[in-house]
Amino acid sequence: MTVVIAEAGVNHNGDEALAFKLIDAAHSAGADIVKFQTFKAKNLVTAEAVQADYQITNTGKQESQLAMLSRLELSYDAHHQLVDYCVKLGIEFLSTAFDSESLDFLVNDLKLTRLKIPSGEITNAPLVLQHARTGCDLIVSTGMATLAEIETALGVIAFGYTAAADAKPSMSEFQKAYSSKEGQKALKEKVIILHCTTEYPAPMAEINLKAMDTLGRSFDLPAGYSDHSKGIVIPIAAVARGAVLIEKHFTLDKLMEGPDHKASLEPDELAAMVEAIRQVEVSIGSPVKSPTVSEIKNKIVTRKSLVAAKSINTGEAFSSENLIIKRPGKGMSPYLYWDTLKRKASRDYQAGELIVE
Repeated sequence: MTVVIAEAGVNHNGDEALAFKLIDAAHSAGADIVKFQTFKAKNLVTAEAVQADYQITNTGKQESQLAMLSRLELSYDAHHQLVDYCVKLGIEFLSTAFDSESLDFLVNDLKLTRLKIPSGEITNAPLVLQHARTGCDLIVSTGMATLAEIETALGVIAFGYTAAADAKPSMSEFQKAYSSKEGQKALKEKVIILHCTTEYPAPMAEINLKAMDTLGRSFDLPAGYSDHSKGIVIPIAAVARGAVLIEKHFTLDKLMEGPDHKASLEPDELAAMVEAIRQVEVSIGSPVKSPTVSEIKNKIVTRKSLVAAKSINTGEAFSSENLIIKRPGKGMSPYLYWDTLKRKASRDYQAGELIVE
């Protein structure tokens, strides 16, 4: 079954009460996981770091990333409360760590066993290595990355999973770990790789869902899709293409102030997406092409048989004038039409009677 992550991200706007409401919405929509973002703004960006264009557009104001992100932090105490609430509801809590201190908190304080490496951190080798050395299962998002960059990051992860704690990191050691049987085994057991287009909202012409297939084939790993497009069409299409995991931003109200609300789903849209995904999963079914249980009963009704077009006497030759093909399909197959034309009737037939020879 496709894992569905409802990405609350920073759509709580730094308001703990809103964060709880987002968990309620994710749970009601049927998501498997609700995900937040954990960071200390001062550890994440410099004072001079500027906003992305989409952040300026979506917030309607131009300021430093530090000022914007500082308002979006959640306290560690709030994290504990959110985790407890998720346990109570029966939905998995997940959060993305954007700095070393936050990652340490998620693993050692909150005891998370699954982590998400965001697209922007895939070249942050020390943080990627820290993720792998936790031994946790990893979801790796690949927005903005080339195949070479992804392979390098997977080498770091393989090294983190398999090397001794005192092993010295280096590019050659990362490559060696990636190429080893132990490294490949660890990656296959513990990593899901996500295709992603890092733009909010992502233009349809730049989604490139086929790239998700490329990731799965290139690295022989389960592949999923982290979506930033408008609406729910693309995540559903990704599931039809075999995505094992879907991640989608959601909010309580797209009109709220904040960088990600406009590119997020509202609760009813999130619920519709989850329902559609579950329907697609069921419809994918088996690769075997054969009549299904429900089809078998319809074969007689919808298929056709050889039928007397008019009265036929015993010994009379069958011909194109006295044979016709009509429903139901419980008589002789139309495939026998030409052979039957070479024969004579073994008994009398009335017009409209099924031929049985």
